[in-house]
Amino acid sequence: MLNFEYHNPVKIVFGKGAIAELDKLVPTDTPVLMLYGGGSIKKNGVYDQVVTALRKRSVLEFSGIEPNPLYETCLKAVEMVRREKIGFLLSVGGGSVLDAAKFIAAAALYDGVDTWDILAKGAEIKAAVPLGAVLTLPATGSEMNANSVISRSSTGEKLYFSSPLVYPRFSILDPETTFTLPERQTVNGIIDAYVHVFEQYMTFYLNAPLQDRQAEAILLTLIEEAPKILKNPLDYEARANVMWTATNALNGLIGCGVPQDWATHMIGHELTAFYGIDHAQSLAVVLPRLLTHCRDAKKMKLLQYGKRIFGIEFKKETEGKAVEAAINATEEFFNSLGMKTHLSDYKIDANEAAGKISRRLKERGTMLGEKEDLSPDDVSKILVGCA
Repeated sequence: MLNFEYHNPVKIVFGKGAIAELDKLVPTDTPVLMLYGGGSIKKNGVYDQVVTALRKRSVLEFSGIEPNPLYETCLKAVEMVRREKIGFLLSVGGGSVLDAAKFIAAAALYDGVDTWDILAKGAEIKAAVPLGAVLTLPATGSEMNANSVISRSSTGEKLYFSSPLVYPRFSILDPETTFTLPERQTVNGIIDAYVHVFEQYMTFYLNAPLQDRQAEAILLTLIEEAPKILKNPLDYEARANVMWTATNALNGLIGCGVPQDWATHMIGHELTAFYGIDHAQSLAVVLPRLLTHCRDAKKMKLLQYGKRIFGIEFKKETEGKAVEAAINATEEFFNSLGMKTHLSDYKIDANEAAGKISRRLKERGTMLGEKEDLSPDDVSKILVGCA
């Protein structure tokens, strides 16, 4: 096992009626800015619950945060935070709203010249406005980590940053807030969480059996609970299980002491930046082809995964077929949820995408993978295979 440090300061408040706890969690002595997206929280009752819980406070609102939050939109909120002397941010929505809140929190107190440097250059963050979250879409794990992904419309880029200063002070998770999610968003969230686990689990063999089994528990839970939600969106227990599972997929615990990949996400970010497809759609397209391309390097973990998750038995002479079966089973799981897994399904030319993305990665000097040995030319081959 590799050396590691682990600290997670986020307070989780989970269950029915948990939004009422905002009255105890949000400070009363400073203006609060409530951030949200397109208004679905006003249709499902979440907005009213939040407003009621915050009635003792001075609350301003900023809406219109996109599913892939835009830097340009975030800057408008930053200006509002500075102008109104906001002392606390409350994200109400999915991971995209929370990612935006984290960037806004950091950018509002950034003392550099250009806030884009936080994302593009890894500029140091010395302070951030404190924030909390009411989660309505389980997917990104942003409710219990210090990560944020932001897109910039003017340059067609999608970049991330991470800072311990933007951990939420608390996150409220009420599974009932997910009852009215469209099926597409529900499926996106499940696949996003699944691939989060893969990025930390599907690397090379290391003697870390606890982390492996924690990761496998998350994968099995998603496989078992996903069909229940698709069959009955009001199944509280299934919704609760998926919500907590998605949080644990990226709260740092399963990544302790093990190598991590993240190539699928980095390639997926570029697909979203260039073509606008959903984040989870990009992951479902890239992952099977990346696994195929890297099947020799990831062989031991693919064999373990296939056996433990899908019951794929093998002998020495059938290892190759078992690896292929594990990759196919993964793609079949995505397909079973109605998720398409080829670029042609989204009317994207694979050769064009391969050219654009590999050129961008070459310009940045980017190498991907857990061993940083996946070159832009390898990425090009992977994307051609995604046709």
